[in-house]
Amino acid sequence: MERPASIDMLVPLLAMPPVAPLRERLRGQGIEVRRAKVWEASLLRDFIVEHLFPPWAEEAAVAFSNKPISAFLAFDGVRTVGFAAYECTYRGVFGPIGVDAPYRERGIATALLLESLASMREMGYIYAIIGQAGPRRFFEKACGALAVPEDWPKYVGDG
Repeated sequence: MERPASIDMLVPLLAMPPVAPLRERLRGQGIEVRRAKVWEASLLRDFIVEHLFPPWAEEAAVAFSNKPISAFLAFDGVRTVGFAAYECTYRGVFGPIGVDAPYRERGIATALLLESLASMREMGYIYAIIGQAGPRRFFEKACGALAVPEDWPKYVGDG
């Protein structure tokens, strides 16, 4: 499975829209969005491998070693339909995020994103990086993310 082309984006966390109205709208449709529980690590791994991009499974697994757990899940009844995680690869970095194809375009990804970013704001961050943001327009609309200019200096390692 090939990963889509992507860029990094910056999110001003102090100017984010509230998530509560979207969370309530989804709850009315039978969709629950909440922070993952420690015993759901294998559930998330299986969901990612089966429905999304398998390499994300290892990345998202790191979320379960953070305190608090830095992953949010979306459920339709008992069925896992989406997830978002942050601080899995680097501090202050959001991602990965994914929603099962039949559940897209319902606001689930936006709710997962906003829950995660609100949690990052509660940790004291005023900006978050969205690492390798695939659907740029989604992030611009959902949370006001700005593309990091391509000509910004990049880390080139020790050499």
